[in-house]
Amino acid sequence: MNERLAIVVPCYNEEEVLPQSIPVLCGLIKELAAKGKISGNSFVLFVNDGSHDRTWEILKEAHEKDPSVWAQKLSRNCGHQSALLSGLMTAREHADLSISIDADLQDDTAVIEQMIDQYHEGCEIVYGIRSGRKKDSFFKRVTAQGFYKLLARMGVKTVYNHADFRLMSQKALDELAQYQESNLYLRGLIPLLGLKTGEVHYERKERTAGTSKYPLGKMLGLALNGITSFSVKPIRMVFTMGILVMVICLAAAIYAFVSYLCGDVEPGWTSTILSIWFLGGIQLLSIGVIGEYIGKIYAEVKRRPLYHIEELLNDEKK
Repeated sequence: MNERLAIVVPCYNEEEVLPQSIPVLCGLIKELAAKGKISGNSFVLFVNDGSHDRTWEILKEAHEKDPSVWAQKLSRNCGHQSALLSGLMTAREHADLSISIDADLQDDTAVIEQMIDQYHEGCEIVYGIRSGRKKDSFFKRVTAQGFYKLLARMGVKTVYNHADFRLMSQKALDELAQYQESNLYLRGLIPLLGLKTGEVHYERKERTAGTSKYPLGKMLGLALNGITSFSVKPIRMVFTMGILVMVICLAAAIYAFVSYLCGDVEPGWTSTILSIWFLGGIQLLSIGVIGEYIGKIYAEVKRRPLYHIEELLNDEKK
């Protein structure tokens, strides 16, 4: 018997994109079912992450027309990673395997069949990996590549050029459910599962409608979250920097003492004020790095839920 597939799609203010992506994904479900790759009762689960436009109304209308369209409404905007996790945890209860993809469909849906084939060959996780970044702007290409390299230098295990386009089996989702972290970075968590993985490569498409929901500020926040959630190297770097500053200060003290003995000392505040600013900057940087980790500990120990599901529309309630 073919297994049930859930395609999980986080949505935030996607009213311009959904009229295009809903028919494509529903058509893909039917096509794969006709080929015998998946069960005929597979579905697409759209997660409305507190949108302020007509996203939820569009999803409700689509659900009424097609039972393969499921819609989940979160009570507020929880962020992309939390919205994606909520969809995956819902899919875990109803499907045998799940594929996550963004609503803009810039990720190539044509490789989903290859993902399913690798799943049938024994892979519990299949990553969708971009084959290149030729269509990105120079700034985005350089910053993205630098981000992945920085994560690797910090000891964070990630898949290069992979975002959140992936297949996960029910077993993989069961393992993921054991991680109860408040500071979510799924791209770093999933490689920790240690299950058998596969890869499919594709060329990312241009966005046909709407605007990106990941501006520079959110990208920097995601990068910072990824580094501080999986690596203590920044704190070790602060420690190393402190040792280096101590050595420099010791050398400066020896130089000042020798100059005093030689009678070459001239009064002035330039060197003094520069050292004060330098040491003050180091101290503020160190406090900031340590504070970032303390803030994460504060968020983790409160154990607040990451999301609240206000409503779920699916074919099993009819």
